[in-house]
Amino acid sequence: MKLMNKIFASKFWWLLLLAGLFVINFLASQFHARFDLTKEKRYTLSKATRSLVKGLEDDVQIDVFLKGEFPSGFRKLANTTKEFLGLLKDINGSKVHYRFISPLDEMPDGIRSWEDTLTKLGAISINLKVQRKEGETSNYIYPVALMSYKNKQALINLLPGASRNLSQTDINTAEALLEYQFLKTLDKITQERKPGIAYAIGNGEPVDGRTYKLRTALQDEYDFRIADLKNQSKISDSVSLLMLVKPTEQFTEEQKIKIDQYVMNGGKLLCFIDNLYAEMDSFALKPETIAYDRNLNLTDLLFKYGIRINTDLIMDLQCDVNYLMVGGTPSAPQTEFLPWNYFPFVVSPDNKSAFTTPGYIGLRFANSIDTIASTNVRKTPLLVTSPNSRTISTPAVISLNENQVLPEHEKFKRNAIPVAMLLEGKLTSLYANRLLKPQLDKLDSAGIRFKNISDNNKMIVVADGDLVLNEFLPEFTESGEVNTELPPRPIEMGWNRFTYGEYLLKGDAGKYFMPTANRDFLLNCVEYLVNNPAISETRNKDIVLRLLDSKKVEAQKSTWQLINIALPVLLVILFGWLYQQLRKRKYAA
Repeated sequence: MKLMNKIFASKFWWLLLLAGLFVINFLASQFHARFDLTKEKRYTLSKATRSLVKGLEDDVQIDVFLKGEFPSGFRKLANTTKEFLGLLKDINGSKVHYRFISPLDEMPDGIRSWEDTLTKLGAISINLKVQRKEGETSNYIYPVALMSYKNKQALINLLPGASRNLSQTDINTAEALLEYQFLKTLDKITQERKPGIAYAIGNGEPVDGRTYKLRTALQDEYDFRIADLKNQSKISDSVSLLMLVKPTEQFTEEQKIKIDQYVMNGGKLLCFIDNLYAEMDSFALKPETIAYDRNLNLTDLLFKYGIRINTDLIMDLQCDVNYLMVGGTPSAPQTEFLPWNYFPFVVSPDNKSAFTTPGYIGLRFANSIDTIASTNVRKTPLLVTSPNSRTISTPAVISLNENQVLPEHEKFKRNAIPVAMLLEGKLTSLYANRLLKPQLDKLDSAGIRFKNISDNNKMIVVADGDLVLNEFLPEFTESGEVNTELPPRPIEMGWNRFTYGEYLLKGDAGKYFMPTANRDFLLNCVEYLVNNPAISETRNKDIVLRLLDSKKVEAQKSTWQLINIALPVLLVILFGWLYQQLRKRKYAA
């Protein structure tokens, strides 16, 4: 106190005050501190984000195209994005740079606008019609960001599932996914080489146009290649993930050893397997077929890892429709769109797993999965059926006549039947202590180091081979007729070609079309298995939407108006009166 009194008694106290303020501002500009008091830690970045941003070797430029006159929803998204990018810059201010740009602005070359570049990069705009005095105008909004690093560019979608009518829930979801979207893109753009993904062949796997969407979904961000299990002596060490997609022929022991030791040595496995033969082509000549075991010879291998794909078929009341003949004659058939319980719509369970996929996943003649007790392996269901499902055992007779009458709902009582499973932990080899010396020598000559048990590893098994395959839709003329001059085009994996065709033609049955999220599920599986798992975990960030209780607001409206408006005025008057009374007493003498 004595020091303070001397300072203020000095002639130059104001200079000392200015110097003190300057020092305080300088320290505040150099050292930042942030305390996240929110329950869900919405302003706290994950360790993976902090580590990746701190380790940047070069500058990263982020251009956000949310600048201009926008509706309130887009302004809120822009402000949230700016806050998040500010957090990134606080971690590594010398390497992280960002700016907000209008899509209508010219690029540095002065020739093109940013809008032209964004369109070529695949950005999808949202056309908002704004009513003004001079009439209705169109305002195109690009809710995207462009990330640049070492002559590489990547587009970031800030608003997944964008639409014209933004709800508070849509904004809330977009804000929760901001860290995941930026971190995933930054991780991929900073990698020196793409992870290798091998599509296994040699056991009747599809290699025709049905895999078109699968290949196009993966080949841009991964080194996609073919692995011939029949002719190749081993699976290459450069392959990070091996895919088994709908094999139809039996696996030999030699092939299984290759797969097994690939997994034991750290390779990731992603399986889409149909355990039963059940195809819609079987109904071409007669109205019924029998589903039977394919006998792929994979049961013992998967059993050793901790799961079993059952020889049954899943039926679900939550299902897709099929275009079926319900009467008439072969020359004049009567057809209708009817629910087909063998085409279930499954969802990600609410179990806070490593990742979830919003929306429905469409399956075709899927099987159920059981888990086997194993101490070192953790099993997490990734896809489950609805509460109104059931299974039927083989030999199962499937008849198109089943749809002529409504299903007996009391039989559909099972809930959350698993159809996709994530296995994590130390997997044990099927061939542990079983191989003879000649077999071990053969593996050594092929460059395969035999292991009885793996280090911490992970794999995903899905009991449906059609999940990642696509169908084809013919091109139509303006009158709605099939254009025979153009070849059919592939549609997204899991989409129903009949209902999608009706949707494009604006037919009555277009209401049955369900844009399933099969592609998203595939990409989520690959990202979790191949990329840094800490990145996938940022998808689980949940920002709670705390809305006011409308009933309480209406009932207590007058009370809170008095508290917020009248009470402050009364408090000022009260303190003023008390101050005057104290002055009167003090100076009354």
